[in-house]
Amino acid sequence: MKHAYRAYFTFLFLLMGLSGHGQQTEKKVSGSFNNLVFEQFASQVEAQTGFRFFFDPKAVDSLYVTLQVQDQPVRAVLELALQNAPFRFVIDDENRVFVTSGVGINPALPGEFYQPKPDGPVTPQIEEPVGPVVRSRYISVSEAKLYEIGVPGSSGRVTLAGHIRELKSGEPVIGASIYSESPNVGASTDQFGYYSLTLPPGRYDLKIRGVGIKNTKRQVELRGNGKLEIEVEEDIITLKEVVIEAEKDKNISGMQMGLEKLDIKTMRQVPTAFGETDVLRVIMTLPGVKTVGEGTTGLNVRGGATDQNLILFNDATIYNPSHLFGFFSAFNPDILQGVELYKSSIPAKYGGRLSSVLDISTREGNKKKFSGSGGIGPLTSRLTLEGPLVKDKSAFIISGRANYSDWLLRRLSDKNFRQSAASFYDVTAHFSHEINEKNSVYATGYFSTDKFRLASDTTYRYTNQAATLKWRHSFNNQLYGVLTGTFSHYDYDISSSSNRVSASQLKYAINQGGLRADFSYFPNSRHTVDFGATSQLYNIAPGSFTPLGEASLVQPNVLPQERALESALYASDRFDITPRLSLSVGLRYSLFQALGPRDVYQYAPGESRTEASIIDTVRVGANKVLAKYHGPEYRVSMRYSLNEKSSMKASYTRTRQYIHQLTNTASVSPADVWKLSDANVRPQIGDQLSVGYYRNFKDNTIEASVETYYKTLRDFVDYKSGATLVLNRLIETDIINAEGKAYGVEFFVKKLTGKLNGWVGYTYSRSLVQVNAATTAEMINGGRYYPTNFDKPHDVTLVGNYRFSRRFSTSLNFTYSTGRPITLPLAKFYAGNSLRVFYSDRNAYRVPDYVRADFGVNIEGGHRVKKLAHSSWTLGVYNILGRRNPYSIYFKSVNGQIKGYQLAVFGSPIPSVTYNFKF
Repeated sequence: MKHAYRAYFTFLFLLMGLSGHGQQTEKKVSGSFNNLVFEQFASQVEAQTGFRFFFDPKAVDSLYVTLQVQDQPVRAVLELALQNAPFRFVIDDENRVFVTSGVGINPALPGEFYQPKPDGPVTPQIEEPVGPVVRSRYISVSEAKLYEIGVPGSSGRVTLAGHIRELKSGEPVIGASIYSESPNVGASTDQFGYYSLTLPPGRYDLKIRGVGIKNTKRQVELRGNGKLEIEVEEDIITLKEVVIEAEKDKNISGMQMGLEKLDIKTMRQVPTAFGETDVLRVIMTLPGVKTVGEGTTGLNVRGGATDQNLILFNDATIYNPSHLFGFFSAFNPDILQGVELYKSSIPAKYGGRLSSVLDISTREGNKKKFSGSGGIGPLTSRLTLEGPLVKDKSAFIISGRANYSDWLLRRLSDKNFRQSAASFYDVTAHFSHEINEKNSVYATGYFSTDKFRLASDTTYRYTNQAATLKWRHSFNNQLYGVLTGTFSHYDYDISSSSNRVSASQLKYAINQGGLRADFSYFPNSRHTVDFGATSQLYNIAPGSFTPLGEASLVQPNVLPQERALESALYASDRFDITPRLSLSVGLRYSLFQALGPRDVYQYAPGESRTEASIIDTVRVGANKVLAKYHGPEYRVSMRYSLNEKSSMKASYTRTRQYIHQLTNTASVSPADVWKLSDANVRPQIGDQLSVGYYRNFKDNTIEASVETYYKTLRDFVDYKSGATLVLNRLIETDIINAEGKAYGVEFFVKKLTGKLNGWVGYTYSRSLVQVNAATTAEMINGGRYYPTNFDKPHDVTLVGNYRFSRRFSTSLNFTYSTGRPITLPLAKFYAGNSLRVFYSDRNAYRVPDYVRADFGVNIEGGHRVKKLAHSSWTLGVYNILGRRNPYSIYFKSVNGQIKGYQLAVFGSPIPSVTYNFKF
């Protein structure tokens, strides 16, 4: 047959020449077609009528036609030939027949095809997408259309900008790549889905790639500055393979070191305790990220303490990111867009913490139609609702989650557990509105509360609150700014009321309000400039112990409030020196001012700080500065591409931290307190140098990297033996400024395609601290370096997913790490007729190694488009090996002997079943 195989999409290009041609006189078909393959049938119809057929021979090789007709139109003959087959056809004005499998096509071009708007945002117009067939036609027309951007006559380079949004929901696509291959110029979308490309005037085929979206392209005739709004289709995972293509070579070509990005689809595949997707648990499977033990969400990143991590939820600081003793993270997975973890080379816009930044972002909500999702599990249920307020302009999303674990506690055999109670709930809401082409506003609110009682009358309650308000303004295609206001609040209270005489309540609260202005400037394809300013006000109520009830005889003890102002200016520039060599340089200058009213105690120089060594007390008035610290924070990174598949990177980062977490435990506790730097407590300073090698294999489907780092820490907080951290008016007498160092190497391999995918990481790291105080009494371990509480040299993590079909997949998570350090009692002795215990050097021993494996099964419902609700089941077993991993070691005196005991949080496998739904 003279008309060979033509791909389906090519007919759209051929249709561009149809204007002005009339339809030929249609000839009739007669004859007997006896068990002919479709290709033979088409040849005979072409010979009789002059029609031309276009189809995929492989798709129709099993289609046979048996038919007898007399003087019938071609359309009627085709309807008879294909009436029982899964094929569709369409005939255009040029008597061309297009036969497709399952997907219908429309040969008509949009009315404005030959007259696109010369300037301003260009969005392809077509009927409202309904179902996958029309959506595919929408994208096909968009790919074939030529968009003329700008006013002719521009010289030099021009800038194309706009947003990339998901077609079905209208939500921005974050981290998508849009690029031209000739010249090789590209850009990535930011948190708003915004991109900016600077190119010479001319015609370009722009390719668009992204996580969770189908690859697509746009043809543009770039005449001058202008905008192009792009809508893309969500990518549906097929049985054949699972492909993650967005920025698939980003680990080679990108500047950022120590950056881990996870989207919600990836996080859902990792099995966790009680069957609910947990952001922080997934983060802990990454190299360089550790935790001290089971049942805690405190992160230790590259040898840093838990308070050295800045956790942001839509730019608002979260001080306690956990629920229910650390078994659940504070973030409802149904509302999340994704997370970014910066372990090194922290961007200049972030500051205030030494070790890492965990940036968690929410979805904007569906701007096209109302929808919802949720889940029901053994301990929690959740529900999310979203939809447009003004279609394609504004959207809302609200999500709630509640815990009901009391029923489980009452069914346990241990009497202490049966007398306990625990519950939590959280609510998150987000609103977005596009005022016009240049202005958009966003608002987020978050509230959560936990309440529990453990086999006693003492009740613990803590609350997280966060709010964010953003205004985004585009000055032009090359410059936009975001003005952000934030509010964060954390408080707890511990109350006991069983004895009316001693009934009491302990309270603590921290409030943080902030204002920041961030600007992004794209002068040309070789430069990306970010600059801005930020300021935040802290107000801490460090503790109050008050009577509870009129009969209580407890004496009130209320500590004075602490206030401080932290501000910073920053600027950074990424500069592509050559196609292979890129350099990023940034400077952040921070200023911290501790404010009154406060009493500032002055101590005798050269002596240990005690109440007896106070030599003077200075009263500082309201809003007066009692202590000031400031200094530069450097950001330098470099990337050199060895070839298309490998690169080397190096970075140096200095950070300053002005707020400290005081805790008596190795893990995060609801009763921990935060202390601001002041005249007697200096800020922490950290320096990190990192070097890495990155290599991709098998067409960028396997990513491998090796990163090594060395960190030094100055003036971070450690404690004297027997320190009192709660309700201590002279807290500086029980804490010590220590020095530290951390170093390690991280190996990471990710497989991104195929039925089997996942990642494996190995980390060797050390985290050491030194307290070499001025007095011998304050020295720890004789002034030598010793392991921190979270020093765990070896860590191995494997996350694997295997997809058997579209509906059935399994997941396996395996973790091994060295046991954390502890201090042990070694002997008993008498001193002054009193029995004393002799302890080892601090952290001289270790608990047993940690080993855990988890297994999960995901069962999807049917994939029919028209369905009341799409559902799925998640079945999992946490700690499938049943290993009693030690959380802590404690000692008790029994009959004059000191005996050690091991506490395990999960000592047996924990099965879970969760039902998920979406409508």
